[in-house]
Amino acid sequence: MRIVFMGSPAFALPTLERLIASEHELAAVVTQPDQPAGRGRRLRPPPAKELALEHGLSVLQPPNVNAEASLAALRELAPETVVVAAYGQILKQPLLDIPRRGLLNVHASLLPRHRGAAPATAAILAGDAETGVTILEIVLALDAGPMLARRSLAIDDADTTGSLNAKLSQLGAELLMETLPVWSSGEITPVPQDDALATHAPSVQASDAVIDWSVPAVDVWRRVRAYAPWPVARTTLAGQPLRILKARPLDVAHAEQPGTVFALPEGVDNGDGAGFAVSCGAGALAVVEAQRAGKRALTGAELLRGVRGLIGSRLGE
Repeated sequence: MRIVFMGSPAFALPTLERLIASEHELAAVVTQPDQPAGRGRRLRPPPAKELALEHGLSVLQPPNVNAEASLAALRELAPETVVVAAYGQILKQPLLDIPRRGLLNVHASLLPRHRGAAPATAAILAGDAETGVTILEIVLALDAGPMLARRSLAIDDADTTGSLNAKLSQLGAELLMETLPVWSSGEITPVPQDDALATHAPSVQASDAVIDWSVPAVDVWRRVRAYAPWPVARTTLAGQPLRILKARPLDVAHAEQPGTVFALPEGVDNGDGAGFAVSCGAGALAVVEAQRAGKRALTGAELLRGVRGLIGSRLGE
């Protein structure tokens, strides 16, 4: 089958690798434009571009994939199908009409739950016990097309968005390669989604990661995991930025105002480096690893030893 692949970040790589190694003809890779990154703001190519060029594949990087010039280039490629995995732009109907057999998407959730740009983040924030991947046909509505296959994956208490996406990217690549041949031969009957069960997983903004200590500790803990590796859950200590890298919730009673730092209660295990607790709207958060601006990451115990007057201070003021 003649395929155009559309994808950009690391999540796309396992699917692209499997397509490169397959018997399918990969006509081109469409990915996002290079973006400035790092202190020098030098242009950095998307991971999918780097992999494509390593294998001598044609790469297209349209700023607007729906523009007429981009559509003309895609028509010239004459793909039978387009496979999409975390591409990063909304596809409009003229593009959807190009491939003869339609477009397939590798989506990192068990649809119709968590439609949108950040499904792994949304699953952690919601406290879901499991998530998974869905292979679906793309229609004009966001992640609303009929489903061809789904496969579930348990969410571990230690999972972050980074670790969960890494697992889901591999699972999605496997499921796509199992699905492609039976779909192309007409052996799969697509299953419509139940829109009444749909939830939305919007793009993550940097401001989302500011910790609200008035919510329950379990919710703060989920935010710490959900916003790793970006934008990283953060608060302030004495008016200066403090990033919370690892933490765990404590089901303890306290009379402290939310955000107040207090010593770990007697009997609470600190073998993971937790050095102190922070009061929340319900329960408390044991801080396992944190980082001050311009400093290296420290365990909670190291931070406690290095910051005079930490106990009794209030974070986020």
